[in-house]
Amino acid sequence: MVDFLEYEGKELFKRYGIPVPNFHVIRAPEDVPEFNGRMVVKAQVPTGGRGKRGGVRIVNSRDEAIKAIQEISQISFDGFKPEAFVLEDAVNVKRELYISVTLDRSVELPIVLASAEGGVDINSVPQEKIYRHAINPFVGVTQYLKRELSSFLGLSSEKAEQLGKILEGLYKIYDEMDASLAEINPLADTDSGLLALDSKITIEDDALFRHKDITPKYYILDPVEREAKEKGLAFVKLEGDIGIIANGAGLNMATIDLIALNGGKPADFFDLGGTDDPQKVVDALRLASKVTHKVLFVNIFGGVTKCDTVARGIVQAFKELKPSFKLVVRVRGANEDEGRRILEENGIRSLLNLDEAVKEVIRLAGE
Repeated sequence: MVDFLEYEGKELFKRYGIPVPNFHVIRAPEDVPEFNGRMVVKAQVPTGGRGKRGGVRIVNSRDEAIKAIQEISQISFDGFKPEAFVLEDAVNVKRELYISVTLDRSVELPIVLASAEGGVDINSVPQEKIYRHAINPFVGVTQYLKRELSSFLGLSSEKAEQLGKILEGLYKIYDEMDASLAEINPLADTDSGLLALDSKITIEDDALFRHKDITPKYYILDPVEREAKEKGLAFVKLEGDIGIIANGAGLNMATIDLIALNGGKPADFFDLGGTDDPQKVVDALRLASKVTHKVLFVNIFGGVTKCDTVARGIVQAFKELKPSFKLVVRVRGANEDEGRRILEENGIRSLLNLDEAVKEVIRLAGE
């Protein structure tokens, strides 16, 4: 996933007709313009809760803005230091609303979420005060949906029309930008209309090839997942303690299921893919070792990936890493006899039967 910073999201909002306050992007204190009246300084970091940690300040002059930026620059927000700031017009807010379009995996459809109680504590809003409505992608945002949502939020007819356009913009961002989330929190209800005071947009990184104008900086990835991606390896971190390396998504899923059904807890999904490069196997074991606590199970069905290639990589990796966890290897298919010979000559036992291998993994994990 790729997270947009607030100002990046607001620039996208403007493209899709969603109203936002006037703002400047500040990258250094000397970039702050002269101004009169109240403005807001906001740290630009890919994490929430900025206001509670001093990352959002009201200022009344250029000097105050510069001082705020210098002070906020010293704050760490979940490990991120702000590299840019938004300086925007302060707005007189009557109510703070919440609205988003996101993917609901339980129904496999985009869904509108909204509440009349937006702001920093949206996560504590009771479920009965949150509006939910799935969107049929073949139909899109209907007039009925706009009317129902406006009624739920208690908006006047004029602001209801505004909300309809905002909802259409959010849905187009979700649809056209391959987003998994397009969110406004808060959506300010003001005397002059509705304004998006903040933005949160998350893009599916697998779709970035369709959006050449997006240069991602902040990936929502575990560090090991990020490293695997950089090496061209398909890796997803799970919550268990038994590491898994297999070749092919189907074999990976079957291995995960078998381990779970036998009482084990898989630590990852790791698709080695087809390779004749022992170094790629070494890279895979090095990454898997970072999430493996008890046992690493290497399950290879040799075809494009040859068993002797995998065996050489395993031997090389274990000589380099000297891991504390135990290893179970199953190799079947192309060059399996040579692969097993290489493993056994180096003191690594290999098994042929999958059920026996899984039982051995579970036994070792329980020791």
